[in-house]
Amino acid sequence: MGRGDLSDAEWERLRPFLPVSNGRCGRWRDHRQVIDGILHRVRTGVQWRELPERFGPWKTVYERHRLWSADGTWERLLQQVQAAADAAGEIDWDISVDSTVVRAHQHAAGARTDPPPAPGTKGAVEMGTPGRNALAESRRPPGGGGAGGEGLGRSRGGFTSKLHLSADGRCRPLSLVVTPGQRADCTQFKPVLEKIRVPRPSLGRPRKKPDSLAADKAYSNGPIREYLRRRGIRHTIPEKTDTQAARLRKGARGGRPPGFDELRYKKRNTVERAINLLKQSRAVATRYDKRGYVFLGTATAAAVTIWLRT
Repeated sequence: MGRGDLSDAEWERLRPFLPVSNGRCGRWRDHRQVIDGILHRVRTGVQWRELPERFGPWKTVYERHRLWSADGTWERLLQQVQAAADAAGEIDWDISVDSTVVRAHQHAAGARTDPPPAPGTKGAVEMGTPGRNALAESRRPPGGGGAGGEGLGRSRGGFTSKLHLSADGRCRPLSLVVTPGQRADCTQFKPVLEKIRVPRPSLGRPRKKPDSLAADKAYSNGPIREYLRRRGIRHTIPEKTDTQAARLRKGARGGRPPGFDELRYKKRNTVERAINLLKQSRAVATRYDKRGYVFLGTATAAAVTIWLRT
């Protein structure tokens, strides 16, 4: 077992949910060896071709990561690890939402402009085992059409992507969304919340609603507050200065100010600490992946290790 590899206990938590061969393409290389290779690359940011030989052929490791990013396997693993933690009462459902800019390396440019093949069509490889793909189902990964379609853009930081996420009260990512670096935070608030899907240990709908939510001023607008009220989610979001001034100018017609709990807002640092944990993985702190869905898989793999080791 090398530095950063899965321990026996961590492997046993993942093993029941990994896909098995469909019998048409021969036997797969050992999942544990390949996952260790993927996690080594996520942690160090090394080029795929430079993976140590103990992980097997680099192309096998890369293709496994690419396919699992495309068919939702990494998201299923994250959901199952979250489900185990929720069953043990270890999730703090006072969540926070934020985003972080990720500088894209020059090697992240140059992806093919045509979108990935849809499942079931020529050129597509289908993976997964019936019964193990609860919630996150195989789908056509987004992408194609240039840098914008791959979650790459231009912001003040230059050539960047943006990682939007929600985190529980123990600094662990619950959901992740990738967009170009110039995309406003508030536009991805609803997609981030709707990606929270923690399965129940028995029959029943997955949990998607937090106990409370905290976010900064970037999410302070009417549609977001209305969306949270409609779902019955208690929230603490500070009011923007210009919004407050406009409300005061209207006098009684401006309505009451939104509620704000200072003590609850202090817990918003949990999402900042979750971002710091994610960026301990160098392949997340700097984007090297050309395809947007592969980079999302890289960030999700890093999130899985955070849940396994905290």
